[in-house]
Amino acid sequence: MTDIFATLEATWPPAAAENNGPWRLRDGAGGGKRVSAASALGPITEADVQALEDDARKRGLAALVQVKDSEAELDALLDAQGYTVVDPTWLWAMPVAGLTDIPLPKVTAFAVWEPLAIMTDIWRKTGLPPARFAVMARAAHKTAIFSRCNDKPAGVAFAAIHGDMCMVHAVEVLPHQRRQGMAQWMMRKAAFWAQEQGATTLSVACVAANDPANALYEGLGFERAGGYHYRTKEIAT
Repeated sequence: MTDIFATLEATWPPAAAENNGPWRLRDGAGGGKRVSAASALGPITEADVQALEDDARKRGLAALVQVKDSEAELDALLDAQGYTVVDPTWLWAMPVAGLTDIPLPKVTAFAVWEPLAIMTDIWRKTGLPPARFAVMARAAHKTAIFSRCNDKPAGVAFAAIHGDMCMVHAVEVLPHQRRQGMAQWMMRKAAFWAQEQGATTLSVACVAANDPANALYEGLGFERAGGYHYRTKEIAT
């Protein structure tokens, strides 16, 4: 199975990225923490943290690091250096075959790229910042999912593939269309699309505090496949 963190970056890509010493540095171009955070390529020392802060200072940004659940030593080091925790996030994965066992009801969910105007409108209405549309555009092997309920637009999602893994991002349902199973049908549609493209695993990232979404993924049969959080620190200029 393709590494889930490699899939996370490939399917929700930064504007630019480079390996610099023990760090992978990302430029998210305003697209959010997921495309902007640095991550460790190996063991990190206090001097490495200082170098990261120097780089952040040059950019005029806060220092931001993605810390995997398995990186306890890095987490402790950053904690000792005054970094605070932001957005603990769970990663979920399951075989695509587990979501293609039920046929989709007609005119319920569609895979389409490029997104229709109504789809971008739903993302905007549900709070997706404009820079994240650029993130979607940068992904290589992708589609968007559009759902309808009661003959009206209901929700949207974005899916992209890296290796044999498909990851779903930006799942949004209009407030008046919630609690009607639309997120479930969009995940199933993503699985059908992924299967058609030759992917065998479906994955998704969700902040740990989003109880309804995490309950949905667990109920669909997803299993925890790791996680991460961010550590951040304001840097004096």
